Amino acid sequence: MKGVVGGSAKRRWRNLVIPVVGLVVLSMLVPLVFLLGLHSGSHSTGDATHQRNSQPEFGNNSKRGGNETGFSMPADLPKQAQPVIDTGPVAKNYTGEHRRSADESDLICEFRFGSYCLWGREHKEKMEDAVVKRMKDLLFVARAYYPSIAKLPSFEKLSHEMKQNIQEFERVLSETTTDKDLPPGNEKKIPEMEAVIAKAKSCPVDCNNVDKKFRQLVDMTEDESNFHMKQSAFLYQLAAQTMPKSLHCLSMRLTVEFFRSSFDTETVLMEKFLNPDLYHYIVFSTNILASSVVINSTVMHAKESEKQVFHLLTDRENYFAMKFWYFRNKYKEASVQVLNIEDIKLFDHHKVAPMHLSLPEEYRVSFHRVDELSFSLSRTEYISMFSHSHYLLPKIFRSLEKVVVLEDDVVVQSDLSALWDIDMGEKVNGAVQLCAVKLSQMKNYFSRNTIYENSCAWTSGLNVIDLSRWRAHNISETFQRLVQEMSREEGTSETTALSASLLTFQGLVYSLDGSWMLAGLGRNYGIDLEAVNSAAMLHFDGNMKPWLELGIPEYRSFWKMFLNQQDSFLNDCNVIQ
Repeated sequence: MKGVVGGSAKRRWRNLVIPVVGLVVLSMLVPLVFLLGLHSGSHSTGDATHQRNSQPEFGNNSKRGGNETGFSMPADLPKQAQPVIDTGPVAKNYTGEHRRSADESDLICEFRFGSYCLWGREHKEKMEDAVVKRMKDLLFVARAYYPSIAKLPSFEKLSHEMKQNIQEFERVLSETTTDKDLPPGNEKKIPEMEAVIAKAKSCPVDCNNVDKKFRQLVDMTEDESNFHMKQSAFLYQLAAQTMPKSLHCLSMRLTVEFFRSSFDTETVLMEKFLNPDLYHYIVFSTNILASSVVINSTVMHAKESEKQVFHLLTDRENYFAMKFWYFRNKYKEASVQVLNIEDIKLFDHHKVAPMHLSLPEEYRVSFHRVDELSFSLSRTEYISMFSHSHYLLPKIFRSLEKVVVLEDDVVVQSDLSALWDIDMGEKVNGAVQLCAVKLSQMKNYFSRNTIYENSCAWTSGLNVIDLSRWRAHNISETFQRLVQEMSREEGTSETTALSASLLTFQGLVYSLDGSWMLAGLGRNYGIDLEAVNSAAMLHFDGNMKPWLELGIPEYRSFWKMFLNQQDSFLNDCNVIQ
């Protein structure tokens, strides 16, 4: 009987061996299969993300002077339009392809705040105050734990100790931001706070409450960071648009000297001002230094300076200072005429309208994805465009047939006489074109009833204008009509002049060779200095003008070399720095 019972037990044990071995094998295979599946799944996610990012669907935004202007764009850009950020015609590392190494947060910042972020990244200071940073981190943790500790009656002493440390840290950090300004004996406060936090972490607190407090503090910190970012961008924009004290001093001093002196040289030069056989340049400006650099750099590189005639259009406020400046300063054998646009009677005597000088306007046009939150595919282009005052040229200069319009933020580095030999055919405006922005991409921006063509946008800065064909095509009247139509349909906006100008000159723009002008020196830190040296003309478009402290240091020397460093007025007003 004993043998039978033993044999039965052995059979039952053998029957259990197979299921047990199977379970062991399965227990080893399941984790392996899961890991393999997770590995393959991670690769497929990356490919899908890359594919979505490659879809050419963009929106856009336009800004002037850093302000949002609601520039709606279609989502059917061509695939060859690559998302390069802030590219110039000869930008360093320019490849025409997406810069994958760019940080996404930087792209978002550049999209929202424009050139402020370029300037901010260039002038960002490294965090060197490790003690202050450590104190801020400990204060952050202590604030998160303190509400939970204060609710525990048995830890009243710890709660009181933690409160004292928090108040002491807040007092110290409110008075100093650097290690060198910390009060003596502060090195003892950090170990005390660390000990208090260690005790708090060992207490039986509700982790959910601590987590909620952490999240609240993070949200508050992000809100504070956004506030300071917006405040900094506003102050940057204010600095870019406000006349420096030194330039204001210069204008006032020259105005006073004008009324102390008596002179009249324009009547002697009037024959040259009206002679259509000479080289006539038009400059709109309210900045004495900027206009002086434009004229001086042009004359210094001219082969025949006696043929150079400059017509400087300014407003009533700066007219007398400009007159006295160009009376004192001579530019070889070139002639300079200063005109007050607000005193010119351009209409019939019974239809006199008040005239106000408007300078060329700069627009920042940004394209970004509208179907996703990702800003990794984005592109920003800058367009400088004619203002309303430019459309008065054929009425102001009735005897002239061809002129060259220069903006006051350019520097000429070669002889420009070849511009008068260009045969533009039936075209009216010779300009450098910006084919990264097509008129067809801006269909939602223009009036619904307007006919447009799939041509490149163009930019001001250097423009060869055929005034005879301008008059034949009624360019000024067309511009005014388009402005009125857009104002009635959509209301007057900051970008009305941009859209009206692009439509007015559609089909009438002669494309100048890109070597004539290098743009972006007022916004782009990545331009190669060899390209700057070899360019025929430099355009400091952007907020970082060379006469401001915001100006990019690497490029300011190309502008400052054409200032008269010995001028007494410049030295008295501390203009030369």
